[in-house]
Amino acid sequence: MTEPMTDAPVTEGDKVLAEEEKLTGIGDDLIRAVADAVQDKREDEVSTYIQSLSEIDCAELLEKFSEDDRRAILSAHADEIDPYTFFYLDPELRKNTLSVMPADKVARIVSELDSDDALDMVLNLDPDFQREVIRKLSYRTRIVLQEGLNFPEDSAGRLMQREFVAIPQFWTVGKTIDYLRAATEELPEDFFDIFVIDPGYHIVGEIPLNRLVRSKRSEKIESLKLDTTHPIPATMDQEEVAHIFRREELSSAPVVDDSGRLIGVITIDDIVDVIDEEAQEDILRLSGVEGGDLYRAFWSTTASRFRWLAVNLLTAIFASWIISFFDTTLDQLVALAILMPIVASMGGNAGTQALTVAVRALATRELSDANALRIIWKETAVGTLNGIAFAIITGIVAGLWFQNPMLGGVIGVAMVVNLFCAGLFGAGIPIVLHRMGSDPAVSSTVFLTTVTDVVGFFAFLGLAALLLI
Repeated sequence: MTEPMTDAPVTEGDKVLAEEEKLTGIGDDLIRAVADAVQDKREDEVSTYIQSLSEIDCAELLEKFSEDDRRAILSAHADEIDPYTFFYLDPELRKNTLSVMPADKVARIVSELDSDDALDMVLNLDPDFQREVIRKLSYRTRIVLQEGLNFPEDSAGRLMQREFVAIPQFWTVGKTIDYLRAATEELPEDFFDIFVIDPGYHIVGEIPLNRLVRSKRSEKIESLKLDTTHPIPATMDQEEVAHIFRREELSSAPVVDDSGRLIGVITIDDIVDVIDEEAQEDILRLSGVEGGDLYRAFWSTTASRFRWLAVNLLTAIFASWIISFFDTTLDQLVALAILMPIVASMGGNAGTQALTVAVRALATRELSDANALRIIWKETAVGTLNGIAFAIITGIVAGLWFQNPMLGGVIGVAMVVNLFCAGLFGAGIPIVLHRMGSDPAVSSTVFLTTVTDVVGFFAFLGLAALLLI
């Protein structure tokens, strides 16, 4: 790989950093060097760079290019780029990139991937272009993709790959090993378990690969089977699948259809992607941001965020409406307007802490009906105790600041009330939304912000109107 030239001596520290960079991704100097080569149309140099990079590094390179540079390198060097480079691209960028390529080129890329990765590649394409790409694939690949598209979105059927190793239960270890050696071209690229099936393709057991290779050739396959198997229904949601993998510490699991027949396998690398995807999705939704915003078109990104901001505007107007009831109180004591945001802000932050804990616990199945009340009680107690602590601090500061001990007492009581509600609703809202079948990561924040703002303003200004005016 060609590196930018420098006259500075190379130190041991530089060598260590270079090795770390190889593990964590490509450096900005390399990205700028390739971009310069693309802009200057030094095509041989660009080819050298492409061939020296791994698929994931090449994907990172394309992601960090400008749109013009990316289009230039794809138009001149698309055939030199490994198909898995496109698979590793951000989904939104991958869709945009493939959509401007000819359908036959996209079909060539898809045909060289494993079945699960190929399905993932075509999933987000526009329907018309998707159909055009699938029509240009081989009959076998076309059937596999069409069957995969028929499964529900985010299901095990969409996640599984069709390449797996299945053998009859009457074979021996020696016959199985001979079969694996002879069928190298038909085997999946990576596999961890061998599935034992009956004549109807129903699973009767599974054998880890390490158990097979440690056994004598004469040993019967049936005697090596694990005590339990974990068949995954093809319609199961991918979050459920990830939970099973995490709980059972699986490397792979068979996928079965409605009649219990083996139709595919899910491996741990797919589950890592699911966990990463779900975690990112929840984090983004808590802020009202959609995945792929980094590469989405300007107007599309603006429109998607506008909807969320519009909802927040309505909740802010509602909080302002509550404040308007106390306009006379605010006119008579300006200090209230200065201190008012403190109560609401502290409640919002405390509520977000409780909400984050509850949303994560729901996602990882650590929170269920069995312990929901206990979690809500704990978060409420934590909020109340923090409210008391900060009530003392804030009350003393406000009393000294404005030379008004009663004002300090008012903000202190309001702080306790709001942090009590922050803990209660921060933990309670996600649980209620989850029971109603709604995604708590999507709408919890809006409800929580409304509660902490309204309670904070109402408690502070209401007590001030009663005790100070």
